[in-house]
Amino acid sequence: MKKILILFILLPFFGAAQQKLLLVEGVSPSLYITHKVAPKENYYSIGRIYNVSPKDIAPFNKLQLEKGLSLGQTIKIPLNSSNFFQSGNAAADETFVPVYYRVKDKEGLYRVAKNNNDVPLETLKQWNGITSDAVKNGMQLVVGYLKVKKEQSVLAKNGIGTSINSTAIVTTEEKKTALPEVAAPPVVTKASENTKVKEVEKQRTTKEAETKPVVVAEKPITKPEKITPAPESKKILRDNNTNYADFEALYRSQIKNAEVTETTGDAGVFKSTSGWSDKKYYCLYSSASPGTIIKITNPANGNIVFAKVLDTVPDIKKNEGLLLVISNAAADALGAAEGNFNCSITFSK
Repeated sequence: MKKILILFILLPFFGAAQQKLLLVEGVSPSLYITHKVAPKENYYSIGRIYNVSPKDIAPFNKLQLEKGLSLGQTIKIPLNSSNFFQSGNAAADETFVPVYYRVKDKEGLYRVAKNNNDVPLETLKQWNGITSDAVKNGMQLVVGYLKVKKEQSVLAKNGIGTSINSTAIVTTEEKKTALPEVAAPPVVTKASENTKVKEVEKQRTTKEAETKPVVVAEKPITKPEKITPAPESKKILRDNNTNYADFEALYRSQIKNAEVTETTGDAGVFKSTSGWSDKKYYCLYSSASPGTIIKITNPANGNIVFAKVLDTVPDIKKNEGLLLVISNAAADALGAAEGNFNCSITFSK
């Protein structure tokens, strides 16, 4: 009787232990969450908590499903396509629970995104209500969502709903600062409509008067006024031809009254969705801190882009001998062919 009583007393504590923040570990594609086995739990009951098949849990931990689990044993819960999402919708009986990543020392936002299924940087910023690419050691950032059944998982109480969007966990106060206010449409009255009609008629009459041919008294010939087009702005022409990014102004402010470094070498390319429409280019470079804007020139054609440093160049075989690695949108703007290419860079120390 005493043993049963003790068990009932301890059960709430075991349940509470499993309701802490879900912290992701590992690196894509082998992401996982750790779980400590509580009384009466087995592969199947744990699978229902995290919406994952027991047949996935056992091999992921190099265990045999038939042998069962031990009380207090720590196992890894795989995050795969069946339970881990970074976009999309859930069924009415399901909900999405935030999954967090704890930032390690010297990691930038780019590295966090890369380690967690390449989640877009802008999505990470909006999920977490941040604006900078620099993140602090120990910060806990939402990097995705665990989809669970409301009636089967104790984690469902922490769910945010059935739809993942860029502002899923932003608080009301954060929304006020993160999202611009949209002006309400003007109230249209009969009087305002009449005023608008008169204004349009006035503009039309004025336009007709301005474009009416000039008649010379001595000759019955009318000639339209010759209008000489204004010369095209050099700045606009430069922007269209060389794809200068919005980061140029920031680059100018960084090099002002600062020591400028110039160097040349080979650049590699990584795939990114950024930069194709907004001309905001990014790069990986080991000799400048995250947030530094680098001017990159392709000496083969003179094309120039300005790219923001996200992180250091990963120390892998593919990057051996490379000066920096840039986004494919930046490489395209530079007119570089596929693969590595020579470039020169300038930045402030």
